[in-house]
Amino acid sequence: MKLTIESGVTRGMGSPVFDFRGDIEISDKAISQDLRKVSFERIHLAQYWLDGEELRMVVYREREGDKPHGYVEVTVRTRSGDEGDYVGQYSVTVFDMTDASGGEGKTYNFTGRAVCMVE
Repeated sequence: MKLTIESGVTRGMGSPVFDFRGDIEISDKAISQDLRKVSFERIHLAQYWLDGEELRMVVYREREGDKPHGYVEVTVRTRSGDEGDYVGQYSVTVFDMTDASGGEGKTYNFTGRAVCMVE
């Protein structure tokens, strides 16, 4: 998996984000192609939290078009490290409704180490 998220955050009231963007590429071929390579924009940032000790975010994007339901959700949970970076874990959940007739669909879960650089 390759995951990149970039954004600016102001230190003002509420620490709003700007220029938010991200990309994920998942190599697991069991997942439909359109959910394996997904781009994120500001509208996909469902939640975020940045204070002096923690950086957390949830990014969520549903499959578009007339295809069966599917989504990619990325959760990042980090804490401030020794060198100013935020270090922790990410988790990715992919739900792929592969059967248009209303079958159960499949859920795929991935986790790994996250490092966020803050300037």
